[in-house]
Amino acid sequence: MSLTADGPEAQDALFPSPHSSPKPVIPEKLQRATLRLEFPPSYVVVGVYRLITDRNLWVPAWDKCRHAVRRGAIVGGIWAFVTFKIQKKYIEWFLMKSPRVTGLSHDTIFGFKVPFSILTFAALMFLGTQLTFIFRFFLSRNINIARDRVWDQTVASRGKAPDFFGPYVEEFSRPPLVKYKQSWVEKVVGGPVGLFVVKQVLLAPFDFYPFVGTVVSAWFKALGTSKYLHRQYFEAKKMNKDQVAVFIEERKWDYRTFGFAAAILEGLPIIGLVFTVSNRIGAAMWAYDLEKRQHFVAEEKAAGRWVGPESKLG
Repeated sequence: MSLTADGPEAQDALFPSPHSSPKPVIPEKLQRATLRLEFPPSYVVVGVYRLITDRNLWVPAWDKCRHAVRRGAIVGGIWAFVTFKIQKKYIEWFLMKSPRVTGLSHDTIFGFKVPFSILTFAALMFLGTQLTFIFRFFLSRNINIARDRVWDQTVASRGKAPDFFGPYVEEFSRPPLVKYKQSWVEKVVGGPVGLFVVKQVLLAPFDFYPFVGTVVSAWFKALGTSKYLHRQYFEAKKMNKDQVAVFIEERKWDYRTFGFAAAILEGLPIIGLVFTVSNRIGAAMWAYDLEKRQHFVAEEKAAGRWVGPESKLG
């Protein structure tokens, strides 16, 4: 996918501006959705809120996962009890003895003093990553089913049938010239094994660095996370790979910011698995608003009133 985006300003043309040429008036029923679409990370918060408050979402998800959670908690608890001191010693020996390489010491990160023990934090994060893997091992099949179900239930809760998601409608008068081309990186990491290696092995060292490491790791995962969370949206619209590439390119900064917020929550040890479910809800709510806009554009085009903005994406 091309990386020639011109920044967040590239998407401004999709929304009315006092300095832009006249656009079709947004109907009242679409105005709230348009406001939400201007800040995609808000859908991450919406997903968490709905998972907590909507029994039709959290009860079926918990029923599907609770037995696996109990097994994971037993195995993880035993593992933590037996290995924590050993792992803490390992981190002290391996990381703290090489501060020039890691930038870590007992109370500093790259020379900056912090008000807590870096050694204990790093050990807890290291253990937390392992416990997350243990829970994921026991949950792998059931949590995937739960994620798919909360997506379907979220769409149904809006009073829409599965055929609500119609064919792809181009919103720009001159869309970016983007063709899907699988890079060698995607070939290597595109499968479940590759994704596991990238997220749990290559990016794991960032977790040792409080706050900064979490942000850096989430930024690397951002675009891939949001694209994955909208997989069901693209499938429901029967979009081909070229259409998906153009759609994401036109909204690249929306997908980056949403994916960044989602990846931060999903990257938290253990509790991040819960957010993988809530993020699917948030992604479905975002897809619902995007589709309402797609319907509006399709109606305007059919009536000959839609003059889409020109893409600034190259």
